[in-house]
Amino acid sequence: MPQDTPPQAAPPTGPGATPPVTPAAAPAITPAVTPHVTDHGGGVHAIKVPIPDNPLGHTLVHVLDTDRGPVLVDTGWDDPQSWDTLVAGLGALGIPVADVHGVVITHHHPDHHGLSGRVREASGAWIAMHAADTEVVVRTRSAEPGTWFDYMSEKLATAGAPEEHVAPLRAARASGRMLPHTLRRGRGPHLPGLRAAVPDREIVPGELLPLAGRRLRAIWTPGHTPGHVCLHLEEQHPANLPGNGRLFSGDHLLPGISPHIGLYEDPSSERVTDPLGDYLDSLERIGRLDPAEVLPAHQHAFTDAPARVRELLRHHEDRLTGLWELLAEPLTPWRLAERMEWNRPWEQIPYGSRNIAVSEAEAHLRRLVKQGRAEAVPGSDPVTYRAL
Repeated sequence: MPQDTPPQAAPPTGPGATPPVTPAAAPAITPAVTPHVTDHGGGVHAIKVPIPDNPLGHTLVHVLDTDRGPVLVDTGWDDPQSWDTLVAGLGALGIPVADVHGVVITHHHPDHHGLSGRVREASGAWIAMHAADTEVVVRTRSAEPGTWFDYMSEKLATAGAPEEHVAPLRAARASGRMLPHTLRRGRGPHLPGLRAAVPDREIVPGELLPLAGRRLRAIWTPGHTPGHVCLHLEEQHPANLPGNGRLFSGDHLLPGISPHIGLYEDPSSERVTDPLGDYLDSLERIGRLDPAEVLPAHQHAFTDAPARVRELLRHHEDRLTGLWELLAEPLTPWRLAERMEWNRPWEQIPYGSRNIAVSEAEAHLRRLVKQGRAEAVPGSDPVTYRAL
């Protein structure tokens, strides 16, 4: 279902986000072409595309030159300002949007996939995505908005959310209208993701994408979403930095924040997922890859990916231990989310972001249960969890 930016994905403060990289791991070469375009060398550029009403500020849309024309890695949020910025950034590189050859999407979130449809309409470009995230896009597009309200209402009630939090969703469902602007994130009358373009190509993990003159290999890194991929540019770094090529990391590996890990389940499926476990396993794979430079979708490029991976693994282990200690008293996922440390007090977290915080609490509970460190209290309604 549609997801928003997590409450910890603001400037990194507190255990809800991990520390920024040290100055030694800052970008090696990032000369600015314009105020919002960066030349990373070797036919790779980044355009800062704004995310409206979001503390992250922007998505870094990367432009990769190929022998058949430019290919975008992600596109940005579906918003007029974001579109204008993307078009202007391409123009600064001498690229009419009509010349875009293809779009590679790291994951389905609206700040990455939102403008894909407009790019395809303007250029005829193909859109590639991992099958697991394409499934989410198709499922979301095929559902009426009311289905989303029903799903979220039931999910939050089961997690122990108070009636005053669930009531606006039920009221919106009954009236057939969207949530009030004060309760939504982003602009526009639609829920993010309900109009997302359906990809027409599949990214197959482990395989090279068919990009003329470039070696870009897909690495499946589930966790942030089921089909998140990182993209390994298997070419010598233009500044000859030590390591194995460059990595477009999407939201999987960021220099100063930890991405949101929540639940992405088909409401009709009975499969119990472990997204945090998937994420931690994916992190270790990226650490072993040891790219010379990481080009993430937010913040800035950085080096020493293995060190950053170690930071994130420690962060999540510390967080799991802290939550296990909180579960000395049985708690619902909602009550656990209230007591987790975010980058701001719970009272200051917006309505939509609280929903995502609860989803993150549930993902951590799944991991603790799988590790044998917690269990659901039999017969509890709403369900509560306790430490073992």
